[in-house]
Formats: sequence, structure tokens, C-alpha cells
Amino acid sequence: MGRAKPDLPLSIAAEKLWGTMAQRLNADVGYRQTGILYTASSASEMASHQEWLDSVADASLDSRLVTGREIADLSPGCTVDWAGGIYTASDGRAEPTLACSAIARAAIAKGVIIVENCAVRTLSMSAGKVSGVVTERGEVRCDNVILSGGMWSRRFLTTLGVPLLTLPVVASVLRTAPLTIEGMTEVAVGTPDISFRKHQDGGYIITNRGAFMVPIVPDSLLIGHHYLSTLRSQWKNMNLSLGREFMTELALSRRGSNEGTSAFEQRRTIDPTVNHGLNRAALRTLTEAWPAFKKAIIELEWAGMIDVTPDGLPVISPVDKIPGLTLASGFSGHGFGTSPAAGQLVADLVTGDTPIVNPAPYHLKRQRS
Repeated sequence: MGRAKPDLPLSIAAEKLWGTMAQRLNADVGYRQTGILYTASSASEMASHQEWLDSVADASLDSRLVTGREIADLSPGCTVDWAGGIYTASDGRAEPTLACSAIARAAIAKGVIIVENCAVRTLSMSAGKVSGVVTERGEVRCDNVILSGGMWSRRFLTTLGVPLLTLPVVASVLRTAPLTIEGMTEVAVGTPDISFRKHQDGGYIITNRGAFMVPIVPDSLLIGHHYLSTLRSQWKNMNLSLGREFMTELALSRRGSNEGTSAFEQRRTIDPTVNHGLNRAALRTLTEAWPAFKKAIIELEWAGMIDVTPDGLPVISPVDKIPGLTLASGFSGHGFGTSPAAGQLVADLVTGDTPIVNPAPYHLKRQRS
């Protein structure tokens, strides 16, 4: 719900795949078709929801506008008199820790070899095409490479002379201890300021939708002008910061090499600092609207670096300049939800099978226009 129209086919395909994932893997991935609700505080926000509904009218979705009274039924215990909202009963949720582990185990069972803590330094090329990858442990020969490196993808492609427009955004999230709230449904809820959903253990995942951290990095100076429209529309939600992340990025190597330590060995993981202030503000805002959360205890907090494209759509595309290289990156915070269909689309592009959805909206070349 709320996705850009070009992204809808991938989202719809992913929802169907999530529905059969447990059966395909013979493992619980935490998928539950609980529905998703976005509330609106004003008539203008309701108008925005209506505008989105009108834009996707031909997609046969079950999304619909709801009244404040309906919101009280969908998510009991709320003290806010919402102007209304938008609700999609068919939307669902899954648990990343369960799903990722189950998918990895299923892949291994089919013969996939997963190598961890091993950086890829660059590609091997023969006759103008990919012939392998050079890792810190040696070369692996292959005809096709899929680059799905998140925040690493732009840096890796830069060493190959291929531009990719992505910049970092840091999101902080908290999970409460298991919490019993009488009458509370399992519908995932997003208000203009926060979002929350039930976790499989009975706790709640909560994050701040109304504010996020935007670290200024060297790439911000190089490609930041491509994000001006986003900056204008989201300015009030952005907390721009110039600090440690800039210097860390500046110190990393920007060259790809068969030998010598690469940037991907210098900094193996990207572990941004949790913004505890934003997390606690989110919990306070939630408690003001749903007082039952006053007894919530924060059990875990974490932060993640999101690779965001100027248009918010991922790049799932062959890299024309480098035959044999396919890119899947820039998911802009939507990667987990669409991952089953995105993975299938990548596989279709590599094998030449009929794509699960039209790949045109995700082609790398759109970033040059």
C-alpha cells in the first residue's frame, strides 16, 4: 500500500510469493496476512490517500479509505480522533530473521554455497564480458554475477566506471518486550509520525516515520543535486548530519584491484549508531495515541543504513556496459517486502526466462534521464 504505481506489480507479485513461502521452504517465515492501516490527521492527508487510490484504480487492489470510527475498530484503544485513513486487508508482514535464515537453508539444500566474511574486490573480465569475481580468498570463475550489495553497490560500481545514484538514510527501530494489550488487533499501523506492528514473540516493532537521519557523505556532494525534489518535499522530516560518517567514507579506497586491501575489507559491515532519541520519541508518540503502550519496555534497539534512489524505486537491471553483470540494489527501504519477487525478477533476467513483472521501471538507464 502506498507504493508508486510503477512499483505495484512487483509488490503484488511479492505478496503472492510470501503467501506460499512457508510451504515452499517447509519453514515458518513469520508471514501473516494481517492488513495494513495508514491514518490521516487532516483533510489534506486524506486527499493524498484518495489521490493515490485514484492513481492505482486499474490495479484491482482491495485498498480503501476508512473513517475515524472504522480505525477505532481496526486498531482499538486509540484516543486520537483521526480524520480517517486508508486500509488494505490483503497486506501482510513477515519476520526478517526467520525468513532470511529459512531461505538460506533452502538454498543450501539445493546446492548453493554461501561464503561469509569474504569480500569481493573486483570483477574478472574476458573478451569484454564477466568471467569471474576476485575475492580476498581468490578468484571464482563464473559467467554471471549479481550485485546486490545495498550501500556497497554504488562504491563497487564506481570502481568499474558505472554510475549508480544512491545515498544513505539511517533508520532507527525498537522492539518492545512481549506485551499483552487486550483487544489490540494485529493490523500493522502507520500514522503520519510513527509506525508499529506486532512481533512474533508478542512484542511490537516501532519506528519513527516523521524523522530520519541523513548523513552527509562525500557522495552527497557528487550526486546530491539529483535528490533536490525529495529534499524539498521531505525537508521537515530530515535530520542532516555532517560528522563521522563523512570522514569514514572519505578514508575508504575508491579503487577496485585484484590485489591489496579493498574498501570492502576496510569496512566489512555498516553499523550506524542508533538514534535513541528518535526511538523514544516514537514510543512517546505511540503511547499518547494508544495509552496501553505505557507499560511497554524497550527490549532491543537497532539502526540500519538504507540505500535510497532519487525516485524511490530500486534498480533491478543488467549493467549494459558490463555484459554478465546484473544489479539489484537501491531498494529505498522496501527491499524486504518485495524481496521474493525482486529475487525472481533478477533470476529471470539472468536466465532469460519471461520476467515475473515488466522490468522496465527498474532499469539502470532511467537514472541517466
